[in-house]
Amino acid sequence: MPETISRGPGTAMAGGRPPAPSASALRPRVAAASPRPHRFHSRIGVGLAGGFYPAPHRYDLYLCAGCPRSLRVSITLDLLGLGESVATTLLTRPAGTPEAFASLRGAYEATVHHYDGPLTVPALRDRWSGRIVSNETPAILRDLGGLLPGRDGARHRALNPPGLAPEIDALRDLLDQDVTPAGRPSERSAALDLLDRRLASGSHALGDTLTAADVDLWVALVHLGPAGTLSSYPRLGAYVRRLADHPAFRDRTGAVPDAA
Repeated sequence: MPETISRGPGTAMAGGRPPAPSASALRPRVAAASPRPHRFHSRIGVGLAGGFYPAPHRYDLYLCAGCPRSLRVSITLDLLGLGESVATTLLTRPAGTPEAFASLRGAYEATVHHYDGPLTVPALRDRWSGRIVSNETPAILRDLGGLLPGRDGARHRALNPPGLAPEIDALRDLLDQDVTPAGRPSERSAALDLLDRRLASGSHALGDTLTAADVDLWVALVHLGPAGTLSSYPRLGAYVRRLADHPAFRDRTGAVPDAA
Protein backbone atom coordinates (compact mmCIF):
# COMPACT_ATOMS: atom_id res chain seq x y z
CA MET A 1 0.00 0.00 0.00
CA PRO A 2 1.39 3.43 -0.76
CA GLU A 3 1.91 5.89 2.08
CA THR A 4 -1.25 7.85 2.89
CA ILE A 5 -0.55 11.51 3.50
CA SER A 6 -2.31 13.43 6.24
CA ARG A 7 -4.52 16.19 4.95
CA GLY A 8 -3.63 18.55 7.77
CA PRO A 9 -1.75 21.79 7.14
CA GLY A 10 1.39 20.50 8.80
CA THR A 11 2.72 18.71 5.71
CA ALA A 12 5.84 20.47 4.55
CA MET A 13 8.05 20.42 1.51
CA ALA A 14 11.75 19.75 1.63
CA GLY A 15 14.30 19.08 -1.04
CA GLY A 16 16.55 16.09 -1.55
CA ARG A 17 16.31 12.56 -0.36
CA PRO A 18 14.02 11.00 2.20
CA PRO A 19 15.84 11.26 5.57
CA ALA A 20 16.45 8.57 8.13
CA PRO A 21 13.75 5.88 7.93
CA SER A 22 11.20 5.57 10.68
CA ALA A 23 10.02 2.09 11.58
CA SER A 24 6.63 3.50 12.61
CA ALA A 25 6.04 4.59 9.03
CA LEU A 26 6.50 1.10 7.59
CA ARG A 27 2.81 0.30 7.60
CA PRO A 28 0.84 3.41 6.65
CA ARG A 29 -2.21 3.92 8.81
CA VAL A 30 -5.54 4.74 7.23
CA ALA A 31 -8.47 5.51 9.51
CA ALA A 32 -11.21 2.89 9.29
CA ALA A 33 -13.77 5.49 8.29
CA SER A 34 -11.61 6.96 5.54
CA PRO A 35 -12.43 6.21 1.91
CA ARG A 36 -10.10 3.86 0.10
CA PRO A 37 -7.37 5.71 -1.81
CA HIS A 38 -7.82 5.82 -5.55
CA ARG A 39 -5.39 3.68 -7.50
CA PHE A 40 -3.94 5.04 -10.73
CA HIS A 41 -2.59 2.43 -13.12
CA SER A 42 -1.47 4.39 -16.18
CA ARG A 43 1.85 3.53 -17.78
CA ILE A 44 4.76 5.36 -19.33
CA GLY A 45 5.29 3.98 -22.81
CA VAL A 46 4.16 4.15 -26.41
CA GLY A 47 1.33 2.37 -28.19
CA LEU A 48 -0.15 -0.50 -26.22
CA ALA A 49 2.68 -0.31 -23.70
CA GLY A 50 1.30 2.81 -22.05
CA GLY A 51 -0.45 6.11 -22.43
CA PHE A 52 2.23 8.63 -21.41
CA TYR A 53 5.07 9.21 -23.84
CA PRO A 54 8.56 8.87 -22.32
CA ALA A 55 10.36 12.20 -22.41
CA PRO A 56 13.10 13.70 -20.23
CA HIS A 57 11.98 16.20 -17.60
CA ARG A 58 8.32 15.45 -18.31
CA TYR A 59 7.66 13.56 -15.06
CA ASP A 60 8.20 14.18 -11.37
CA LEU A 61 7.63 12.28 -8.14
CA TYR A 62 6.03 12.90 -4.79
CA LEU A 63 7.79 11.03 -2.00
CA CYS A 64 7.30 10.90 1.77
CA ALA A 65 9.96 11.07 4.46
CA GLY A 66 10.14 7.84 6.44
CA CYS A 67 8.20 5.84 3.86
CA PRO A 68 10.07 2.68 2.79
CA ARG A 69 8.40 2.67 -0.63
CA SER A 70 9.50 6.25 -1.19
CA LEU A 71 13.02 5.24 -0.17
CA ARG A 72 12.97 2.39 -2.71
CA VAL A 73 11.94 4.82 -5.44
CA SER A 74 14.55 7.38 -4.43
CA ILE A 75 17.40 4.85 -4.43
CA THR A 76 16.24 3.46 -7.78
CA LEU A 77 16.28 6.96 -9.28
CA ASP A 78 19.94 7.27 -8.33
CA LEU A 79 20.84 3.80 -9.58
CA LEU A 80 19.24 4.56 -12.95
CA GLY A 81 20.90 7.96 -13.17
CA LEU A 82 17.56 9.77 -13.34
CA GLY A 83 18.13 12.16 -10.46
CA GLU A 84 18.46 15.18 -12.74
CA SER A 85 15.68 14.38 -15.21
CA VAL A 86 12.96 13.37 -12.71
CA ALA A 87 12.36 15.97 -10.00
CA THR A 88 11.12 14.96 -6.57
CA THR A 89 8.91 16.70 -4.02
CA LEU A 90 9.44 15.42 -0.49
CA LEU A 91 6.56 15.61 1.99
CA THR A 92 7.19 15.52 5.71
CA ARG A 93 4.90 15.61 8.74
CA PRO A 94 6.39 18.35 10.95
CA ALA A 95 4.65 21.71 10.89
CA GLY A 96 5.75 23.85 8.01
CA THR A 97 4.66 25.26 4.70
CA PRO A 98 1.74 23.49 2.97
CA GLU A 99 3.01 23.93 -0.60
CA ALA A 100 3.92 20.29 -1.15
CA PHE A 101 0.59 19.06 0.16
CA ALA A 102 -1.33 21.58 -1.95
CA SER A 103 0.61 20.55 -5.05
CA LEU A 104 -0.10 16.85 -4.45
CA ARG A 105 -3.81 17.51 -3.92
CA GLY A 106 -3.85 19.58 -7.11
CA ALA A 107 -2.37 16.64 -9.02
CA TYR A 108 -5.05 14.26 -7.68
CA GLU A 109 -7.81 16.73 -8.51
CA ALA A 110 -6.43 17.18 -12.02
CA THR A 111 -6.67 13.40 -12.45
CA VAL A 112 -10.09 12.77 -10.91
CA HIS A 113 -12.68 15.57 -11.04
CA HIS A 114 -13.64 16.77 -7.55
CA TYR A 115 -11.34 14.17 -5.95
CA ASP A 116 -11.81 14.14 -2.19
CA GLY A 117 -10.14 10.90 -1.14
CA PRO A 118 -6.87 10.19 0.66
CA LEU A 119 -3.62 11.27 -0.94
CA THR A 120 -0.98 8.56 -1.30
CA VAL A 121 2.67 8.50 -2.21
CA PRO A 122 4.85 7.55 -3.95
CA ALA A 123 3.03 9.23 -6.81
CA LEU A 124 4.38 9.77 -10.31
CA ARG A 125 3.02 12.91 -12.02
CA ASP A 126 2.97 14.02 -15.64
CA ARG A 127 4.11 17.64 -15.45
CA TRP A 128 2.64 18.48 -18.88
CA SER A 129 -0.92 17.70 -17.88
CA GLY A 130 -0.55 17.91 -14.09
CA ARG A 131 -2.13 14.46 -13.75
CA ILE A 132 -1.04 11.46 -11.67
CA VAL A 133 0.30 8.68 -13.86
CA SER A 134 0.58 6.07 -11.11
CA ASN A 135 0.59 5.75 -7.33
CA GLU A 136 1.50 2.05 -7.35
CA THR A 137 5.13 1.61 -6.34
CA PRO A 138 5.90 -1.53 -8.44
CA ALA A 139 4.51 0.20 -11.55
CA ILE A 140 6.49 3.36 -10.82
CA LEU A 141 9.71 1.39 -10.38
CA ARG A 142 9.03 -0.50 -13.60
CA ASP A 143 8.15 2.58 -15.63
CA LEU A 144 11.18 4.58 -14.55
CA GLY A 145 13.17 2.30 -16.83
CA GLY A 146 11.06 3.51 -19.76
CA LEU A 147 12.47 7.00 -19.29
CA LEU A 148 15.96 5.81 -20.20
CA PRO A 149 16.79 6.43 -23.86
CA GLY A 150 18.52 3.92 -26.10
CA ARG A 151 21.74 2.52 -24.74
CA ASP A 152 21.10 4.01 -21.29
CA GLY A 153 18.34 1.43 -20.95
CA ALA A 154 21.13 -1.02 -20.12
CA ARG A 155 21.07 0.39 -16.59
CA HIS A 156 17.48 -0.69 -16.16
CA ARG A 157 18.14 -4.13 -17.65
CA ALA A 158 21.08 -4.58 -15.28
CA LEU A 159 18.93 -3.61 -12.29
CA ASN A 160 16.00 -5.76 -13.45
CA PRO A 161 17.43 -8.69 -15.42
CA PRO A 162 14.51 -10.40 -17.22
CA GLY A 163 15.79 -13.82 -16.17
CA LEU A 164 15.64 -12.86 -12.49
CA ALA A 165 12.20 -11.27 -12.56
CA PRO A 166 10.46 -14.21 -10.79
CA GLU A 167 13.10 -14.28 -8.06
CA ILE A 168 12.93 -10.51 -7.55
CA ASP A 169 9.15 -10.72 -7.18
CA ALA A 170 9.37 -13.69 -4.81
CA LEU A 171 11.90 -11.94 -2.58
CA ARG A 172 9.74 -8.79 -2.50
CA ASP A 173 6.74 -10.87 -1.42
CA LEU A 174 8.78 -12.51 1.36
CA LEU A 175 10.01 -9.13 2.62
CA ASP A 176 6.56 -7.54 2.56
CA GLN A 177 5.04 -10.45 4.44
CA ASP A 178 7.66 -11.40 7.01
CA VAL A 179 10.53 -8.89 7.22
CA THR A 180 8.62 -6.07 8.90
CA PRO A 181 8.42 -4.80 12.49
CA ALA A 182 4.77 -5.89 12.56
CA GLY A 183 5.52 -9.42 11.36
CA ARG A 184 5.38 -12.44 13.64
CA PRO A 185 8.73 -12.79 15.41
CA SER A 186 9.07 -16.47 14.51
CA GLU A 187 8.38 -15.87 10.82
CA ARG A 188 10.62 -12.81 10.76
CA SER A 189 13.46 -14.77 12.32
CA ALA A 190 13.00 -17.62 9.85
CA ALA A 191 13.06 -15.20 6.92
CA LEU A 192 16.16 -13.41 8.22
CA ASP A 193 17.90 -16.74 8.74
CA LEU A 194 17.09 -17.74 5.16
CA LEU A 195 18.36 -14.42 3.80
CA ASP A 196 21.53 -14.58 5.89
CA ARG A 197 22.31 -18.09 4.60
CA ARG A 198 21.64 -16.97 1.04
CA LEU A 199 24.39 -14.34 1.35
CA ALA A 200 26.87 -17.14 1.99
CA SER A 201 26.84 -17.89 -1.73
CA GLY A 202 26.93 -14.34 -3.07
CA SER A 203 27.63 -10.75 -2.10
CA HIS A 204 24.16 -9.55 -3.08
CA ALA A 205 20.57 -10.69 -2.65
CA LEU A 206 20.49 -12.77 -5.84
CA GLY A 207 24.12 -13.47 -6.52
CA ASP A 208 27.15 -11.23 -6.99
CA THR A 209 25.47 -8.40 -8.90
CA LEU A 210 23.42 -5.49 -7.58
CA THR A 211 19.78 -5.77 -8.68
CA ALA A 212 16.38 -4.35 -7.71
CA ALA A 213 16.19 -7.15 -5.13
CA ASP A 214 18.98 -5.43 -3.19
CA VAL A 215 17.02 -2.18 -3.05
CA ASP A 216 14.06 -4.10 -1.62
CA LEU A 217 16.17 -6.08 0.86
CA TRP A 218 18.27 -3.17 2.11
CA VAL A 219 15.26 -0.92 2.65
CA ALA A 220 13.40 -3.70 4.49
CA LEU A 221 16.36 -4.31 6.79
CA VAL A 222 16.97 -0.67 7.70
CA HIS A 223 13.26 -0.22 8.47
CA LEU A 224 13.10 -3.08 10.96
CA GLY A 225 13.97 -0.74 13.83
CA PRO A 226 14.25 -2.31 17.32
CA ALA A 227 12.77 -5.53 15.95
CA GLY A 228 15.58 -5.77 13.46
CA THR A 229 18.73 -6.35 15.44
CA LEU A 230 21.05 -8.26 13.14
CA SER A 231 23.44 -9.53 15.81
CA SER A 232 22.37 -13.11 15.01
CA TYR A 233 22.73 -12.57 11.26
CA PRO A 234 26.32 -11.46 10.63
CA ARG A 235 26.11 -11.64 6.84
CA LEU A 236 23.02 -9.43 6.76
CA GLY A 237 24.68 -6.94 9.10
CA ALA A 238 27.77 -6.77 6.88
CA TYR A 239 25.55 -6.50 3.80
CA VAL A 240 23.67 -3.48 5.23
CA ARG A 241 26.91 -1.71 6.08
CA ARG A 242 28.49 -2.52 2.73
CA LEU A 243 25.59 -1.16 0.70
CA ALA A 244 25.50 1.92 2.92
CA ASP A 245 28.83 2.84 1.32
CA HIS A 246 27.34 2.73 -2.18
CA PRO A 247 26.66 6.25 -3.55
CA ALA A 248 22.96 5.52 -4.19
CA PHE A 249 22.43 4.25 -0.63
CA ARG A 250 24.77 6.62 1.19
CA ASP A 251 23.28 9.13 3.65
CA ARG A 252 20.07 7.12 3.82
CA THR A 253 21.14 4.80 6.61
CA GLY A 254 19.57 6.63 9.56
CA ALA A 255 19.49 4.01 12.28
CA VAL A 256 21.16 1.03 10.65
CA PRO A 257 20.14 -2.19 12.45
CA ASP A 258 22.45 -3.24 15.24
CA ALA A 259 24.94 -5.76 13.94
CA ALA A 260 27.18 -5.87 16.98
